[in-house]
Amino acid sequence: MAANTTTYTGESGAIKFDVTGSPALAGSVRNFTIDQATQTIESTVMGSGWRSYNAGLKDWSGSADFYLNDADNTHDALIAAIGASPATIEFYPSGTTTGIKLSGEVIVTSVSITSSFDGMVEMSCEFQGTDSLTKADIA
Repeated sequence: MAANTTTYTGESGAIKFDVTGSPALAGSVRNFTIDQATQTIESTVMGSGWRSYNAGLKDWSGSADFYLNDADNTHDALIAAIGASPATIEFYPSGTTTGIKLSGEVIVTSVSITSSFDGMVEMSCEFQGTDSLTKADIA
């Protein structure tokens, strides 16, 4: 696959979440964030004068915000996923036809629903990746 050589806006971003065994497009996505990190392991020895570190294990996590839609099966699946087995999730930062796709298995760790008299009803979810996060270019 050819590497992407341009920049994109997030207005066409999308999320797919596992609904009964197959990732389905989630509606009303407002935004999402994916964080990747590497643990550092100290390897300093006496007399060195400087601390030294080695790279350790990697992990990833994130969050997503939606306008709540009670007719959206992916919203129901996200709510039901708390405390359940890991599920497949796919992120498309610039849409499903261009840019990249990030995917992996997640454990949904929290879902919050917010309602205010002068705004939309919103749902926020947080998740923890389990195993690797895979990046693929979209042709």
